[in-house]
Amino acid sequence: MPTSLIITGAVIVLVGIVGMILLIRYGLNVSTQSGDIQSRLEEYASRSGAPLTLEEIELSQPFSQRIIRPMLVNLSKAVSRLSPSKSRANAEHQLELAGKPYNWGATEFLGLRVFIALLLGAFIFLAVTISRGFATGLLAAAPAALIGFLVPLLWLRSKIRNRQTEIVKTLPDALDLLTITVEAGLGFDGAIQKVAEKWDNELSKAFAKVTQEMRLGVARREALKNMDKSMEVPDVTTFVAAIIQAEQLGVSIAKILRVQSEQMRTKRRQRAEEMANKAPIKMLFPMVFLIFPALFIILLGPAALIIMETPGLIY
Repeated sequence: MPTSLIITGAVIVLVGIVGMILLIRYGLNVSTQSGDIQSRLEEYASRSGAPLTLEEIELSQPFSQRIIRPMLVNLSKAVSRLSPSKSRANAEHQLELAGKPYNWGATEFLGLRVFIALLLGAFIFLAVTISRGFATGLLAAAPAALIGFLVPLLWLRSKIRNRQTEIVKTLPDALDLLTITVEAGLGFDGAIQKVAEKWDNELSKAFAKVTQEMRLGVARREALKNMDKSMEVPDVTTFVAAIIQAEQLGVSIAKILRVQSEQMRTKRRQRAEEMANKAPIKMLFPMVFLIFPALFIILLGPAALIIMETPGLIY
């Protein structure tokens, strides 16, 4: 195989990987933004009622929705025959725990993993083949493809951890607002709506989803249980269980919210104290390997130079 052809193929694969990363970061979430939907509605209204053709509707969608997402779906359908249904359900649950990033489903996510695995494997194969030969490139492509298949899964787990951490941090403030609004005379459903309107974070989005499900006819306890399943945060589980128990036993929700609010504030203070106690241990490694050597060089360096320049001091 000519070297120029291999280099050209490697460049093409590298450009494809970079383009895919940029589309994941900036392109695939375009359709989920309300501003884009609003602008398309305004554009439709400005046509004075003129009906849109199928081609115009198709071209009005972003590139990621017209090209990238169907490609990932088709690739996932070709591979999904080999994956068990349990794995697909687990991927769907993991995406739900991550907050449905970029509005992906299990099909799109599986297609993304396969696509990145193929791109990374092809790039490593071409790069290694240039210097080491075909056989070595083929051996190096297999672990590279495996790494490319696992990287999106690691990214998804990181999204889950960040979302759960954000929920834990914002839950005490949300409970304080729920307590204040309920004690002021507002119903619990209205208090949930107030929390959803107050902030723009993962917890407020979850409360907004609870409100939407209740408007569609879902019982309150079922909507709260669905919210708990989509988070898997122990503090949220405790809160949901307390609300459901208060509803079943006829206990005042305001009192339950007051107790839950105080407990969550206490837990937040205890977590802050725990992190403060861990700080000296975490600072030990950079101090020993980064700060102390620099101090030794500054303090003992001049003395070492003087000893080396004085003949009688060495012996």
